[in-house]
Amino acid sequence: MTLKLCIAQLNYVVGDMAGNAQKIIQAARAAYQRGVRLVLTPELSLCGYAAEDLFLRPSFISACDDALNSIALALADLKDLHVVVGHPAGGDRRTRSVSVPERLNMASVVSEGRVVVSYAKRELPNYQVFDERRYFVPGQQPCVFEVAGVRVGLLICEDAWFDQPAQEAKAAGAQLLAVINASPFHVGKGNERERTMAQRVQATGLPLVYAHLVGGQDEVVFEGRSFALQADASLAARAPSFKTAEFDIEVSAAGSGIHLSAAVAPEGSLEADLWHALVLGVQDYIGKNGFPGALLGLSGGIDSALVLAIAVDALGADRVRAVMMPSPYTADISWIDARDMAERLKVRYDEISIVPEFEAFQASLAKEFAGLALDATEENIQARIRGTLLMALSNKFGAIVLTTGNKSEMSTGYCTLYGDMAGGFAVIKDVAKTLVYRLAEWRNHNDPFGTGLQPIPERIITRPPSAELRPDQKDQDSLPPYEVLDEIVSRYMENDQSSEEIIAAGFDRADVEKVTRLIRINEYKRRQAPVGIRVTHRSFGKDWRYPITNRFRA
Repeated sequence: MTLKLCIAQLNYVVGDMAGNAQKIIQAARAAYQRGVRLVLTPELSLCGYAAEDLFLRPSFISACDDALNSIALALADLKDLHVVVGHPAGGDRRTRSVSVPERLNMASVVSEGRVVVSYAKRELPNYQVFDERRYFVPGQQPCVFEVAGVRVGLLICEDAWFDQPAQEAKAAGAQLLAVINASPFHVGKGNERERTMAQRVQATGLPLVYAHLVGGQDEVVFEGRSFALQADASLAARAPSFKTAEFDIEVSAAGSGIHLSAAVAPEGSLEADLWHALVLGVQDYIGKNGFPGALLGLSGGIDSALVLAIAVDALGADRVRAVMMPSPYTADISWIDARDMAERLKVRYDEISIVPEFEAFQASLAKEFAGLALDATEENIQARIRGTLLMALSNKFGAIVLTTGNKSEMSTGYCTLYGDMAGGFAVIKDVAKTLVYRLAEWRNHNDPFGTGLQPIPERIITRPPSAELRPDQKDQDSLPPYEVLDEIVSRYMENDQSSEEIIAAGFDRADVEKVTRLIRINEYKRRQAPVGIRVTHRSFGKDWRYPITNRFRA
């Protein structure tokens, strides 16, 4: 008894049912020619993950129904081929004679022109970025179907993180668990998935195949890295990360059990995974939304340098533009380093001084500000002039503005509304400052896309960070050292430790109280920040939902 299956680890687009269906059809036909008789597509592959409130529209569900039927008809001539398609179902649908108000997160098995069996997801996640209970009701029954003599138990994503659905599939006769998924990337998530699925295999004694998608969708990225585990929970196969793949796995009888065999792609380092996630996030946000390219303000500092390097790896130099906007406080080395980096990457580079505009603002406000000392007001004016110039270029030429603020700055409000926060996509908003440096060093010593470039001048990495909005300004004038700041943010914001717990871990009380206060009072800024790429298990966005008006103090 042998079965060849294929995981269609593809990049699907939310709402493009016709395009997604065509990808599935093409992958299935190609796989069939290779001898494949079971194709697994990821969770909600037909409509893309996650469609959010589009799920509430009956027309959206009807379009998914039509696309599923089109797949069945297009593959009707392929004898014995079974294709598992993830899709939503329910609501008021054209194909039903009665109204069915409940929506389900479904997987249907299509074979020889028809849907032969369907399964509804039973465990609906409602944490971190997930809010599936807003859209779906849980299924109740296991689903087992047979292909080439192998009885396959079907599960959808969260089902496999609990014991009961897998045990019931086994009780219904499953010999192999097939888990289709849409599980967003964050640092360490790949290993977490493999460990959890190993627990499921150990509990059931059944081998398991895990089918995942790849691609960026607004703030989340899916990295692929589909895999398979033997019945003893050892790794049998792993698809590449951050790449589309039609990943074939051989399933064969071995005594009384099932044996799986395929290639095992290597794991990447933390920095490599982060880099690829950020590049893919930029590539898909800009590509799927139809922007012709990207532009950003290049300051000569580490954050904008990192974003520029990511953008060029994602889009190519011909679709990226860098603009240096010097102020009265811009150091000569900032000009030199910005020009150096732009030359290395061969991007269009322009210099637009903001001195005339800054002087005009000062003149206009001179009467109002008479007798008052210079403070953050004048600093913010400079940042807002730059934001206005970048948005003007974006409006005129269509390129999206990439903002360059990092997670440390977003946490503490060390950023300017309508200034450096002005833009369309925040590439590194979930990357702490200490990690910014690690990524810059990694990219200078690695060339993941074969560009032959060492993009970031060494001095940009080694010089003390500064916003350069007043004389001799340094970031650490206003904030604790980034090594301290980032650890406090991680403990408080990402892991919900209390201030007292953080102090007990050895951090200075004044630093902890300052950082946690800054996090609290700057929620209003973050709420107005552009969407950006999530790479930690808790980012500012759907993961973090705190009221702006709030007097609670622990």
